[in-house]
Amino acid sequence: MAKAIVITGTPGTGKSTIAWLLAERLGAEVVELGELAVREGFCSGLDEERSTLIVDTDLLAQRLSELLTARPGGELLVVVGHYAQHVVPREHLVMAFVLRRHPLELRRVLEARGYRGRKLHENLLAEVLDVCLVEAVQAYGPELVYELDTTGRGPEEVVEELLAALRAREGRVGVVDWLGQLEREGILEEVIEVGGG
Repeated sequence: MAKAIVITGTPGTGKSTIAWLLAERLGAEVVELGELAVREGFCSGLDEERSTLIVDTDLLAQRLSELLTARPGGELLVVVGHYAQHVVPREHLVMAFVLRRHPLELRRVLEARGYRGRKLHENLLAEVLDVCLVEAVQAYGPELVYELDTTGRGPEEVVEELLAALRAREGRVGVVDWLGQLEREGILEEVIEVGGG
């Protein structure tokens, strides 16, 4: 039975870049959940308002469990996606990494990707409210979750920190508090209201 490392976080936090670099360093295979869902037909439609596919996470979780169980022990998959914590079973998990990014920097990244209106607002709000972190801790417990701020950092530096965390096998949560920081900076309303109308 293979094991999995989860890379999750709000869109725009650097998940794919980090996942591929980490996999290269570990000699692991990358599973991009969005690509797997499309390839295997686990999309039930399109959310036109958000311009995103609707993924059947139950079917995806079942397929991922099959993939992990069918592989020999010692193999490692790096599973990447903002809903990875919903589809990777705890019994297969090595560690879950939750990537974070300051909402102002995240907004620039998402706008460059064409995010506008509600889609932009919901993703910024998810980052401010720690949605992926909370979901990962609920799924795996804080001992298997490592939270990491990627703001202003290069991919290689981030990967070095992830490798060190894997060696230590210790979770780390509660290091990012965007809500408090944005409030102290006096820009919480500006960030929260972007595209919210």
